[in-house]
Amino acid sequence: MEAHPVTPIHRIGEAAQRSGVSAANIRYYEREGLLKPQARAGNDYRLYSEADIHRLRFIRQCRALDMSLDEVRTLLALDLNNKADCATASTALDAHLSHVRQRLAELGALEKDLLTLRKRCDGSDDQCHIIEALHQRADEAVPVVAAPAGHRHV
Repeated sequence: MEAHPVTPIHRIGEAAQRSGVSAANIRYYEREGLLKPQARAGNDYRLYSEADIHRLRFIRQCRALDMSLDEVRTLLALDLNNKADCATASTALDAHLSHVRQRLAELGALEKDLLTLRKRCDGSDDQCHIIEALHQRADEAVPVVAAPAGHRHV
């Protein structure tokens, strides 16, 4: 991997443009500890280096893969030249893949439910059976269930 210069020269707008990460998200990632600007200009503007921009692109790629901030944090802490870190990265990716598969199953069930609901009404009756079904569901008592550990929507 090519080394990236660490001399801070880019203000946040340019860093956003060069990385594809919005300025608001850059500030958010800073608050979350995923990025620290290398310096501040005399006017207190954040300044970012090419290494920071690379890090932002890395974060953007992970987020595009629907990874949580904790997963991104884990991967950022790893060294690509350390064989033990490769095993850690593989484990992290396997856990994320498991989450994605779980989400796919949930989305499949959601699709089936929506299709069933959609079939209730073709618009030819005096009332909408879709809305009727939703009102019926709203009248049903909802059991209180704690969210399973590790369950998240990113």
